[in-house]
Amino acid sequence: MLEVVAGNANITLRKTILRIFNTVNLNILLTESPFCLYEDAAKRSNVVLFLHGFPEIWYSWRHQMIAVANNGYRAIAYDCRGYGLSEQPAELEKATFNDLVEDVVGLLDSLAINKVFLVGKDFGGMPAYIVAALHPDRVAGVVSLGIPFMLPGPAAVQSHLLPEGFYVSRWQEPVGRAEKDFGRFDVKSVIRNIYILFCGSEIPVAAKDQEIMDLFDPAIPLPSWFSEEDLAVYASLYEKSGFCFPLQIPYRTLAVDCGYTDLKVSAATLLVMGEKDYVFKFPGMGDYIRTGAVKHFVPDLDTVYIAEGNHFMQEQFPEQINQLILTFLGKHGI
Repeated sequence: MLEVVAGNANITLRKTILRIFNTVNLNILLTESPFCLYEDAAKRSNVVLFLHGFPEIWYSWRHQMIAVANNGYRAIAYDCRGYGLSEQPAELEKATFNDLVEDVVGLLDSLAINKVFLVGKDFGGMPAYIVAALHPDRVAGVVSLGIPFMLPGPAAVQSHLLPEGFYVSRWQEPVGRAEKDFGRFDVKSVIRNIYILFCGSEIPVAAKDQEIMDLFDPAIPLPSWFSEEDLAVYASLYEKSGFCFPLQIPYRTLAVDCGYTDLKVSAATLLVMGEKDYVFKFPGMGDYIRTGAVKHFVPDLDTVYIAEGNHFMQEQFPEQINQLILTFLGKHGI
């Protein structure tokens, strides 16, 4: 058992390891409440599965897991394969977003969950959208933080329209450069640097004679909503996994076409974007969201903008994000 504290609330989680499709072990955290791995599947229609981004981990959903559990839902979060305490895939260089999609479906099958709400953040939103499109009967609704509907492939991010030092381009380079950049620091410092850099509203771009970690200003403290204790939890998990797989997924596989065509999400979907999120400055991203063009792929979409929200909204403004999620769950509950 594991007790997680966030703000003035706490929750007891069951920690378990599940083997998915006999390929990889995932580190799973489930709310203890009345949820049992083997209870009647018919009673599992109020499950919320959280999918993290980078440089996050299951723990980045601590506030939301407490909130949904305290409102009668079963919360599940896990370390993505190759992250934290989940297993490193045998052939890292062959991993693609298809693996993340299969992990979600495999987890639902392993726990005999018929239908689920998917909540994704950053690259975690991509498998959420894809699973909802491919398996509409398994998904009650989708909540995505910081990323609209998009598929992996050459057009996912138009890096060619940004300077050479664009962080995605740098981290997509063949194995070596980013690893060397990160390797100059201990794990805790890498997490600290990225959190501080990516809290800003500007896209991190390095000069030709710089690496991304060189952009970090050591005089800038951690944001008030991310404590040294939180940082220590992140570091303890990434010390186990390192950063090799996180550089593979999402970055080095972001432009890999996974064979998805003409996908549409029929499930009710909530997109939450922070107005101060640097992602809005990706080429074409703002227009894609604000004009409603994204609704071509997600017709039943509501979009909410958080005026001061940055890339880490669920930690920055947990009460506001929790309320948005709970309202969505209540509206679209099974």
